[in-house]
Amino acid sequence: MLTFAAMYSKLQLLKKFIQYRVAASNGKGHGVHSPFVYEFIRHVLNDDRTYYCYQQIEQLREKLKQDDRVLTIEDFGAGSRVNPHYERSVSSIAKSALKQKKFSQLLFRMINYYRPQTTLELGTSLGITTAYLAAADTGAKVITMEGAQAVADVARKNFQSLNLHNISLVQGNFDDTLPPLLQQLPVIDFAFIDGNHRKDPTVNYYHKLLPKTNANSILIFDDIHWSEEMEAAWEYIKNQEAVTLSIDLFFIGIVFFRKESKVKQHFTIKY
Repeated sequence: MLTFAAMYSKLQLLKKFIQYRVAASNGKGHGVHSPFVYEFIRHVLNDDRTYYCYQQIEQLREKLKQDDRVLTIEDFGAGSRVNPHYERSVSSIAKSALKQKKFSQLLFRMINYYRPQTTLELGTSLGITTAYLAAADTGAKVITMEGAQAVADVARKNFQSLNLHNISLVQGNFDDTLPPLLQQLPVIDFAFIDGNHRKDPTVNYYHKLLPKTNANSILIFDDIHWSEEMEAAWEYIKNQEAVTLSIDLFFIGIVFFRKESKVKQHFTIKY
């Protein structure tokens, strides 16, 4: 389920990306005065190995890009009163809404390195990123949430085709499904938030997830520079008292709650 605020134009996004590249520290870890972030850069961000599942998942991605099935999708966003349903082909979703390979594989490496036992994803889409999260540690639990029934059905079949059995898919509007789910979870070790791309819902997700986090939890927010609203949400979240460390990779923002640093640290890193 993806719901977007008015996004920046392509020219605005290009300017934002150039500003990010100019301001960002190099992606090699030189001059980074945080042992934890240095370790993250060296062992996770710059891990260029091709892992066992990459080829299989990327083959599925390419197959979905050629899939001309048309899905009727519920709209849970601001336009739902006017047009409660709309149609999209699987191929168009695969080409425009899936997280690109570079970042999906980074999420895989984060799971593989930090070994969270309970991972939550808000926004399953066709399940490609979910598959990377689940394949990184098949002994850990991945819970993914998707608003649109037709999209969720495709994702379930994709999980079966990849032989991934550690995924639980919760279908329905996040407003209805997230609160009862959180009541059942003692802790969230890792979360990827890729749902409603507006400030208030994104901030609300943070506050709902926060009581389930601990010092080792990791929250990742997608498309933090996608729009003025998402940039405002990112600024709000990273400056919350509980957040001790943040990493801006332009297309995603990562927040940590680690206690070893007494001073809040924000990093912008080229990737």
